[in-house]
Amino acid sequence: MSAASVAIVILNYNGRKYLEQFLPSVMASTYTNKKVVVADNASNDDSISFVKAQFPEVEVIINTQNDGFAGGYNWALQHVTADYYVLLNSDVEVPANWIEPVISLMELHPDIGAAQPKMIAYNDRTSFEYAGACGGWIDCLGYPFSRGRIFDVLEKDRGQYNDVQDIFWATGAALFIRSKLFHNLAGFNASFFAHQEEIDLCWRIQLSGYKVVVVPASEVYHVGAGTLPRGGRKVFLNFRNNLMMLYNNLPLKQRIITISIRFMLDAISAWKGLLTGDVSFFKAIVRAHWAFVKWIINGKKNISSNAVPIEQLKGVYKGAIVWDYFVKQKTKFNEIL
Repeated sequence: MSAASVAIVILNYNGRKYLEQFLPSVMASTYTNKKVVVADNASNDDSISFVKAQFPEVEVIINTQNDGFAGGYNWALQHVTADYYVLLNSDVEVPANWIEPVISLMELHPDIGAAQPKMIAYNDRTSFEYAGACGGWIDCLGYPFSRGRIFDVLEKDRGQYNDVQDIFWATGAALFIRSKLFHNLAGFNASFFAHQEEIDLCWRIQLSGYKVVVVPASEVYHVGAGTLPRGGRKVFLNFRNNLMMLYNNLPLKQRIITISIRFMLDAISAWKGLLTGDVSFFKAIVRAHWAFVKWIINGKKNISSNAVPIEQLKGVYKGAIVWDYFVKQKTKFNEIL
């Protein structure tokens, strides 16, 4: 019996530097039945001509516009055929045998819809990386965090989370997913553009009866963007998209209560930012709230028909991570769970 086919799909936007640095490690992956696809999101650098010249075995597909992470992958994966997709950021270095542990587990357990490897910081191989660490969780108010990363605090990897675990969300930086499931769920919510679309998708995966897991036997090294300035568009997308995700996936009563609380907590965060001189942070949250309200009014919602109370799902902390982190000063995952 032949091995399941795997397509490693790298979404690229002006990423010549990272492709040159990290694509060789991807090409050296030992999994036999694989192909590597670079899906270009209307770059204006020379990254695609570089790939075609230096890596002719890589399949290249080119979008005519930049549809962001969510829309870009939705477009790209319409043109890619495989049993499994691996959505891989261009700034990730992989060891040779990173695919086998994940695909072996997913082949053995058909109820696993998506998975992620352990995410280690490229520039500090002793620490977890911001985007996913060792498996994504969420609290009852919709705040995402990870095994090994609470807000901006990254833990050292001492093997403390080296077991396969059910999680709430898998990182979009190295997301393994069954191709049929991706398409059956209509992929990412393209209106997110970027940020938290993978959490939304994993939420819908669980609502569809599948599991999301972390497989620490697979370990990759991510440059990441967790230390970028928090102002501007990144903050806007994170706050807006989180509210949209809660609206679409929570049952009605929980949706009303949770979003009301979140509006209040977001406002506190915004005013704190303003009072400490971070005007761009304040403005971004205000814009995010207005955009969310307009989104509801314009009727672009995509409410899950099979929504259940969030605490019934895996990888959900029933407490409030904001309280535990900022008030109780708990900064490590194993201090909270």
